[in-house]
Amino acid sequence: MTRRALLCLAGLLATVAAVLVPVAASSAASPASPPSGGYAAVPAAAATNPVIFVGTGGLTWSDVDEKGTPALWSLLRDGSTAALSVRSVFTNTCPIDGWLSLSAGNRAGADGPGRSGARRTTDPCDPVPVVDSGVVPGWNDYVRSADAKKFDSTLGTLGETLASNNQCIQAVGPGAGVGAAYSSGAVPRYAPYDATKLTGLLSACRVTLVDVGSLRDPDDLPRGEAAPEGAGDRAAQAAAIDKRIGEVLAAAPSGSDVVVASLSDAGQSERLRLVAAKGPHYGPGTLTSKSTRQTGLVQSADLTVTLLESAGVPVPSSLGGKSLTRGTADANSESAARDRLRGLIDFDQASHEVHPLVPTFFNGVVYTQLAIYLLTAVVWRRDFGSTALRLRLLRITRRVAIVASTIPASTFLANLIPWWRFPVPLLAIVASVGLFVTIISAIAFLGPWGRRLTGPLAVVSLVTLLVLGGDVMLGGRLQISSLMGLQPVVGGRFYGMGNVTFALFATSALLLCIAVSSYFVKRGQRRRAALATLAIGLAAVVVDGYPGWGADGGGPPALLPGLAYLVLAILGIRMTWKRGAIIAGVTAGLFLLVGFLDSLRAPDNQSHLGRFFDSLFTGGAWDIVSRKLDQNLAILFGNYRLALLVPIALVFVIYILARPTSWGSRALQRSYEACPTLRPGLIALLVMLTIGFAINDSGVAIPANGAFIAVPLIIAVSVRVLEDEARSLATTRAQRRG
Repeated sequence: MTRRALLCLAGLLATVAAVLVPVAASSAASPASPPSGGYAAVPAAAATNPVIFVGTGGLTWSDVDEKGTPALWSLLRDGSTAALSVRSVFTNTCPIDGWLSLSAGNRAGADGPGRSGARRTTDPCDPVPVVDSGVVPGWNDYVRSADAKKFDSTLGTLGETLASNNQCIQAVGPGAGVGAAYSSGAVPRYAPYDATKLTGLLSACRVTLVDVGSLRDPDDLPRGEAAPEGAGDRAAQAAAIDKRIGEVLAAAPSGSDVVVASLSDAGQSERLRLVAAKGPHYGPGTLTSKSTRQTGLVQSADLTVTLLESAGVPVPSSLGGKSLTRGTADANSESAARDRLRGLIDFDQASHEVHPLVPTFFNGVVYTQLAIYLLTAVVWRRDFGSTALRLRLLRITRRVAIVASTIPASTFLANLIPWWRFPVPLLAIVASVGLFVTIISAIAFLGPWGRRLTGPLAVVSLVTLLVLGGDVMLGGRLQISSLMGLQPVVGGRFYGMGNVTFALFATSALLLCIAVSSYFVKRGQRRRAALATLAIGLAAVVVDGYPGWGADGGGPPALLPGLAYLVLAILGIRMTWKRGAIIAGVTAGLFLLVGFLDSLRAPDNQSHLGRFFDSLFTGGAWDIVSRKLDQNLAILFGNYRLALLVPIALVFVIYILARPTSWGSRALQRSYEACPTLRPGLIALLVMLTIGFAINDSGVAIPANGAFIAVPLIIAVSVRVLEDEARSLATTRAQRRG
């Protein structure tokens, strides 16, 4: 192997050090792996006070006010609060799903009426069964459903774990019986809800579950499901539930922690719900969890872990949630409570308003991309129209393409403006995105770089890289409930880089590498070009892969091979099978090493990389892989527009790259001459997108979203070459006529 190849591989190994040194340092300061038996150690400061869990459903923070729900208002004023993601195994979460998920500590739910067990949003919810003779009716059916869903959910985990550690659990009400059941479905301590008997029931065990009923919105119920008899409208139901919560608070033993959570949706609509905690460990402020890394936003899986840790028992390592803790402390006052309520409602409103807009947005972007492809195909023809007309169309095409490429970054920046508070959220978010599209486009066009071939490409790529990378480094608040970011109501991911963010981020990194390296190569400085490319690429890998920032397991294995190919091409080193195998080995080793070191950290500090590494040895890895494969296939064949864009974009690039003399490639061929690293950069981009498509869950989203920024910018570069050519031709003809 040549000296240059060794230099390249040394740079790749530097990535390992850059990514892993922070992880190893935090590992050294943290406890080693969990104790044998599959349980994580209980923190030394585990609570010793009783904990009372009050479960309801359908309530959001918008239902809470000082007069209508005084008990919930007191929890907001005096306790710690957050928005709660309750997504279970289906799109909307029924009350029985919420209680089953609490029992398992993972996603679980009752089957729907279909033969496959799937449940649509239009299917009515089954009632929560009432414990009969000390057993939950239909428990075995729930167990079979959980086993079939591949979420590694074991019903009865909460009750069984407490019992195995000599702790009893008291259940009050039907849903509480489901949540407290053992793995066999048995509920040794059960009582129906009776306000006059609460004082004794709440003092019987270290952990008590109380079902105070669920709100079912008459305006949102699936067809065929009747509203609870005599329940009234939404406000009346909320007031009735609040009355029972107040009864529990009044009967709770002194020194106990009370956690109130809305575990399910109110009907067909999926929304963020509410959770509040009050007691010695929960003063006025905001709840947080290491599973979401978002202050004021937690998930239902955190509730089971919180109950177990509050009881002072070991937490099974299979549970994906983390204990709820008081994050941001605040004043105990009415005005402070109103401010917190405004922030909690913002979480819910933003997620609720943006979710239905996402499909429409992506459809619009897809059709816009196809229109740009069509317009480009027309103007690439040399004999199209007069020279003046063609020059005008080329200029329009280039500008439209650059403007289109600024949309992804603008969708994240739009969350700097509270667009969801406006009367017409659709118009508000369009205006917000349009504002930042205008700003970024102006920067790309108006500076001195706007007149250079790769100037706008470099500006748009750099801005996108900084916005997305900076956001995940600072906590990822911009991508929460954004059009191209993470959706809390779906609950798949709350921090780091998801597939869409990675596709945009990695594509921008490689495009920036193309612009910078071409600058140096044109000046005969290939080593500087390679070093600059390596610096940009490795920085992107660190931001994407570091567990404290991007925490992306599938990103670095896709980005590193593309980066390595580009660096070798810049240095003039031909890619061989042997070198490709070395790059693949280094990439796979990096992924496993990061996962291994992350698994050594304390369970509360692990990302999903460490948990997946553990699952390779403790079981469950295949369920994760197969579930993600099912998701990929569902997206590929379920969204025909996305499935349409992927092959069109890939064929568009592959055909031109493979046949430099093919129709339409003349502009790119001239672009290769003007931008020396464009062709190897496009191949590197293709390598990254293809590997990302193959190894990630929902991987089809990676090439599709990468194309949103890559193809318009590539077109802009190529059209600029044709524009210069047409302008030169017009000048020559004018001189001849003169």
